[in-house]
Amino acid sequence: MTNQERQQLAVFACHVRMGVIEGTHAAKAGHPGGSLSAADMFTYLYNKEMRIDPKNPKWADRDRFVLSKGHTAPGLYSTLANRGFFPVEDLKGLRQIGSYLQGHPNMNTVPGVDMSTGSLGQGVSVAAGMAKAAKFMGKDVNVYTLLGDGEIAEGEVWEAFLFAAHYKLDNFCAIIDLNGLQIDGRTKDVMNTDPVNDKMKAFGFNVIEIDGHSFDEMEAAFANFKACEGKPTCILMKTTKGKGVSYMLDNAGWHGKAPNDAEYEVAMNELRAQLAELEAAQ
Repeated sequence: MTNQERQQLAVFACHVRMGVIEGTHAAKAGHPGGSLSAADMFTYLYNKEMRIDPKNPKWADRDRFVLSKGHTAPGLYSTLANRGFFPVEDLKGLRQIGSYLQGHPNMNTVPGVDMSTGSLGQGVSVAAGMAKAAKFMGKDVNVYTLLGDGEIAEGEVWEAFLFAAHYKLDNFCAIIDLNGLQIDGRTKDVMNTDPVNDKMKAFGFNVIEIDGHSFDEMEAAFANFKACEGKPTCILMKTTKGKGVSYMLDNAGWHGKAPNDAEYEVAMNELRAQLAELEAAQ
């Protein structure tokens, strides 16, 4: 990856974070913390990794993405909007009556959303089924799914992992956002799932551990995924909840709370400053 490409991705990710703040502030509700921690991964997936066409969202041979931690829809919506699936201005309609951008992804109303999700554990299960279907149909399609580290306390998650390993779904990539926090506090205190890496290896996965805010490490991880044959891949990405906004950093209180007017101004000023610095370096 060139430095120019790295800078372009960082600029895009900053726009994604700004969209998260715009949407949740306008809605006076939503989940900014986990959306911000995953913004860099959303950015890489939709700009570098997946075969997609914003002008043809239902393209049959596209790669699929399932947001298993569906509450972080503000991050996915902002990514899709900035990628050209629908107008960025529409992000301010998040959770509004009559808006197509509701609190959790809806494949029937939102261009670019491949699966409706919300109830934790169900997204990864559908994603594994999609990967199996692609194999059955002889399609060269990869399926990516993003889970939260609080989500993996759900039993259904592990059933899906068993399924993916049993059928040797090497076109299936599960990404787990290890930001260490969930709605009730630290994941290690609410329901400790460590060591996740050893568990995933025991379940038959090709396991890759990365810094979830490093585009270079993402590039290497996805190259590893594509080179791996005969088993599914799990990318464990260490992130910081609330990344990009100082007062949201590593704070469980921002799991499901929207910024008020004053907090909105602070967040947007910080992100605008980050954006200006990135653009000046291009």
